[in-house]
Amino acid sequence: MTDIDEYGRPEPPLTAGETATLLGYLDWQRATLAWKCGGLDAAGLTAKVGVSSMTLGGLIKHMAYVESEWFSRWLRGEDRQPPWDTADWKADPDWDWNSAATESPEQLLALWQAAVDRSRRIVTTALAEGGLDQLTVRTWPDGRSPSLRWVLCHMIEEYARHNGHADLLRESVDGQTGE
Repeated sequence: MTDIDEYGRPEPPLTAGETATLLGYLDWQRATLAWKCGGLDAAGLTAKVGVSSMTLGGLIKHMAYVESEWFSRWLRGEDRQPPWDTADWKADPDWDWNSAATESPEQLLALWQAAVDRSRRIVTTALAEGGLDQLTVRTWPDGRSPSLRWVLCHMIEEYARHNGHADLLRESVDGQTGE
């Protein structure tokens, strides 16, 4: 049984193996992003702090992209799925961040949740097929491939870093703080 904290996040297990601990922390970080972005309207998701162009909506869409890139594309070698496959990345390398401004909160959250759900299915299959040591299908330019363990740690780091941004952005929208 997983304990749920006061913000609706599943607590990572205190005494579990490596896989359950990694997945627990990744789910906790995902839930943190959902909490920080929850209940906001379009104005809240497009609010900015200072001179930064970062928004919570952009952050949600970026994390949907990161989920898709690392689990579908890198780990499994799949082609980019919509909407990533038709984006003009050369014209706008930050398309995931910038295009979020034209989408509703419901669209952004649905895109992110679908990416998370797909990632969970891919990871479950990958763990059954080869465990944490299996290598990604895609490789670095020098031919090396990161392991699934590395990808999971990277995703925890990616969420943790951006959840810090989400703290500042959410506080600027409505004063909500926590963690």
